Amino acid sequence: MDNSSFQILVSNLTNPTLLFFVLGIVAALLKSDLEIPATSIKFISLYLLFSIGFKGGQELEHSEQSAEIVYSIVFGAILATLIPIYSFYILKNKVGVSNAGAIAASYGSVSAVIFISAVSFLEIQG
Repeated sequence: MDNSSFQILVSNLTNPTLLFFVLGIVAALLKSDLEIPATSIKFISLYLLFSIGFKGGQELEHSEQSAEIVYSIVFGAILATLIPIYSFYILKNKVGVSNAGAIAASYGSVSAVIFISAVSFLEIQG
């Protein structure tokens, strides 16, 4: 492994998003009573939504307006809507309405985490 690959590996493994994910896994394995206060959860959620929207808006401003960007936005919006909807209808008979709603909502929110991870990775890559 060359030096640049090693640097990329280290920067990816020290990414705060990944480290918090690992902390959650370790806390669950140790059966810890680690808990984030409800007010902090609301703040973190709002911060993530604003930062994702702001970052996406900045990057769109720097790029050329093209049909590809419009198609990508429309396709992303359609997928972000369809995946939770069909997941809910598939799961509601198997796990109940409230559990199906929770699972479908988590499928819809996963895209935010993937977006943050992808942006971090691309910033590291330059």
